[in-house]
Amino acid sequence: MCVKKLYILSCFVLAGIIISCSAPKTQSDELKSLLSLMTGSFSSAEQAQADTNFFDISLEMVQIWNENKDGYWLYVEQASAENLEKPYRQRIYHLTQSDDSTFKSDVYTLKNPLRFAGEWQKNNPLSTLTPDSLSLRKGCSIFLNKRGKNFYVGSTSGVGCDSELRGADYAMSVVIIREDELFSWDQGFDISGKQVWGSQTGGYIFKREK
Repeated sequence: MCVKKLYILSCFVLAGIIISCSAPKTQSDELKSLLSLMTGSFSSAEQAQADTNFFDISLEMVQIWNENKDGYWLYVEQASAENLEKPYRQRIYHLTQSDDSTFKSDVYTLKNPLRFAGEWQKNNPLSTLTPDSLSLRKGCSIFLNKRGKNFYVGSTSGVGCDSELRGADYAMSVVIIREDELFSWDQGFDISGKQVWGSQTGGYIFKREK
């Protein structure tokens, strides 16, 4: 009798293992929450009106490749409000979770990005591309830590994010994500550590528009 019960129990355990292994992966609620804060239409118009050191910038972030289960993928487009049809920055972010309160956003570039300008407005953005067509910006990942409800703080790590813009050697970024607001401060430094591009007084504050 004991042997029979043990056999039945082992069958249930084995069945549970098979089910757990075959079940599709799902994203955590924490990662979904971060995704919802990052996606949408944002603008720095309010900051630009209050401080002439900042420009009126439009920021669009939309989820792409929804079928991928290795985290979340986003298409990101930044453009001057006066020249929306020609964005000056187009990136792909790959958002993953490291543990309960730590997340990472890898940064990728597109080949000939202007051909995708305005792609965020489509129902299925970048459907003709796959992750293997992107170029990873090594050392430029943003590491985010949850500090409270709808509150994340992150930055690049070290000086490994290469940049050649305006004579720079590397770039550094700081990001703060709150409900309906994104703070982004990007700076470039030459090999001596002197800042050569980016704001010197603080980062851009993007308010959610939708």
